[in-house]
Amino acid sequence: MSNPITSTLNADQQRTAGDALQATVVDLIDLSLIAKQAHWNVVGRNFRSVHLALDELVSAARGFTDDAAERATAIGVSPDGRAGTVAKDSGTKGFGEGWTTDSEVIASIVGNLGAVIERLRERIASTEAADPVTQDLLITITARLEQLHWMWQAQIA
Repeated sequence: MSNPITSTLNADQQRTAGDALQATVVDLIDLSLIAKQAHWNVVGRNFRSVHLALDELVSAARGFTDDAAERATAIGVSPDGRAGTVAKDSGTKGFGEGWTTDSEVIASIVGNLGAVIERLRERIASTEAADPVTQDLLITITARLEQLHWMWQAQIA
């Protein structure tokens, strides 16, 4: 199918913003899957608080995934959230299998949030001139993920 959605951005702006948004969609889908995997497998003394905090992270990541995907669509870029694309392109650190202690879960989530935030900050810089609207969305996402990053770190401080 040809591109049924046109953009007000020129081709270079659309490519820059579209690439940033696609990478964000992939990272956020993977982050939500990591958090859900941890949610199902966390054990330990702080199980309940970690279990509930993981739900909060999943909700934030899923909501932001939709925001980024819909922004891509609005500028005429078809977002790709298929499992194969996520597995191939994600910049997260991943998460192991099986039961995982609460302290290991926290360390993993801190690392994964840090990796996603680092990539988001690169995209913020790359979209500044190309599309300030996309940049603003990426700033909003980063601000919330940085808040969550702090909260996760505070659990082991």
